[in-house]
Amino acid sequence: MSLKIYINGKLLDKNEARISVFDHGLLYGDGVFEGIRSYDGLIFKLTEHLIRLYESAKSIGLSIPISLPELTQAIIRTLKANQLKDAYIRLIVTRGVGDLGLDPAKCPNPTIIIIADKIALYPEEYYKNGLELITVSTRRNIQEAVSPQIKSLNYLNNILAKIEATNSGAMEAIMLNRDGYIVECSGVNIFVIKKEQILTPPCFLGALKGITRDTIIELARKEEMEVREEIMTRHDLFNSDESFLTGTAAEIIPVVKVDGRTIGNGKPGKITARLLKRFRELTKTEGVRY
Repeated sequence: MSLKIYINGKLLDKNEARISVFDHGLLYGDGVFEGIRSYDGLIFKLTEHLIRLYESAKSIGLSIPISLPELTQAIIRTLKANQLKDAYIRLIVTRGVGDLGLDPAKCPNPTIIIIADKIALYPEEYYKNGLELITVSTRRNIQEAVSPQIKSLNYLNNILAKIEATNSGAMEAIMLNRDGYIVECSGVNIFVIKKEQILTPPCFLGALKGITRDTIIELARKEEMEVREEIMTRHDLFNSDESFLTGTAAEIIPVVKVDGRTIGNGKPGKITARLLKRFRELTKTEGVRY
């Protein structure tokens, strides 16, 4: 069966799904997106993702032409058309078709795209054995330029970090802010565990307030674990007992080495495994059924 792609109210075969070369999402990265997961017919944290999408759009002055309930139904329609129970959903809203200039006022009709497919961000072996990370020279964009809370289509900053990591033989890149503090990785949030305290960089440093990040914080506190947002340097990460990454596509993945330094005993930690178990239990009950 050919994959069906939703574009502006129509479901099109993958090979027929096209947008104009004058769409400002293509020309300038002018648009917003969300990555969402479904598990066994349950769209995990859908409302939270859609709220963030609408907030991102508002921040860049982009009006999404359909309501949140209508967009929910469009996602469900796309999943059903592709007969997917477990899927990764990429939801995109671009500024729409305009001319070769920057002026968004010349783009009267935003483009809505929904893609539902499978994804495997990291090979399964890394979930069992852990990731090795490196710190890259590419710094996280400053907040005064583009807010890190806007999930925009312009991901070049993150892509440059990923290229650095790949060229060095690493699967993931740690990004620092302009002051040298740890912010996040190229597409996932980062956590550190020290003396059974769970620490993660505060968003005001430039980290995205990830949906999975917030879910893990909530789960940990329910387990009566101490969780804090804390400014950290690489020194703090090197000397942590455990570390892990979180993201919609990545879920929770342990970190065992950073810049050649072994984290803890060099194996995925017990607290990381406990949180992963709780997270996977939650994905069976939390979300919108279709």
